[in-house]
Amino acid sequence: MLEVKNLHARIGDKEILKGIDLTIRDGEVHAIMGPNGSGKSTLSAVLVGNPLYEVTEGEAWYNGKNLLEMKPEERAHEGLFLSFQYPVEIPGVLMNNFLKAAVNAKRKFQGLPELKTPEFIKLVNEKRKIVELDSKFTRRSVNEGFSGGEKKRNEVFQMAMLEPTLSILDETDSGLDVDAMRIVAEGVNKLRTPQTSSIVITHYDRLLDMIRPDVVHVLYQGRIVKTAGPELAKQIQEHGYDWIILAP
Repeated sequence: MLEVKNLHARIGDKEILKGIDLTIRDGEVHAIMGPNGSGKSTLSAVLVGNPLYEVTEGEAWYNGKNLLEMKPEERAHEGLFLSFQYPVEIPGVLMNNFLKAAVNAKRKFQGLPELKTPEFIKLVNEKRKIVELDSKFTRRSVNEGFSGGEKKRNEVFQMAMLEPTLSILDETDSGLDVDAMRIVAEGVNKLRTPQTSSIVITHYDRLLDMIRPDVVHVLYQGRIVKTAGPELAKQIQEHGYDWIILAP
């Protein structure tokens, strides 16, 4: 699904990614962990096409297509989705209108007819149950007045609506209490299929106890310095990163 080779990226004069190699196959969940400032969020931003970052070297292929040649909206239409660490509020834009426009834009790209209002409402009611989102939230402005947990649930709800093939969850567990984390994790698990994959960026193993990754990577100073199975997250929680970073 995703093949990243020797990816380098910078913002301004500062190089952040210094040679990322990453392969994700259909149906896999990969966790990326690492100290603050390692480049985890930069990697997610580069993959979805944030124009603040400049790719200076390397390749990224998504389902056989050159990801780096696509505009951000083309990447989204092709099936990429980013759940933000800090979801933004969009006052005056109703959730239903926002989602209907997004869903129909993707359907147009796929050559499918637009969803009519009754079909769209039926889809909303089906998908919001995945993350236990009350119907009143879909009639409010995007994230306006939402708690931290509601914003994160709303992100997973949007993911359910757009049905991406590769979802990037950038510290979705940040600021969540136990109940909210459970709801978000269960939502992600319900959306997992043999044809879809995820990148889960997190500092803690709590979320990874609920979303069981196939592979765990440690990112440090712009490079992946260790890759192992899900047991690596437990080792990091117990011993920190120094035993990896300082290893000979």
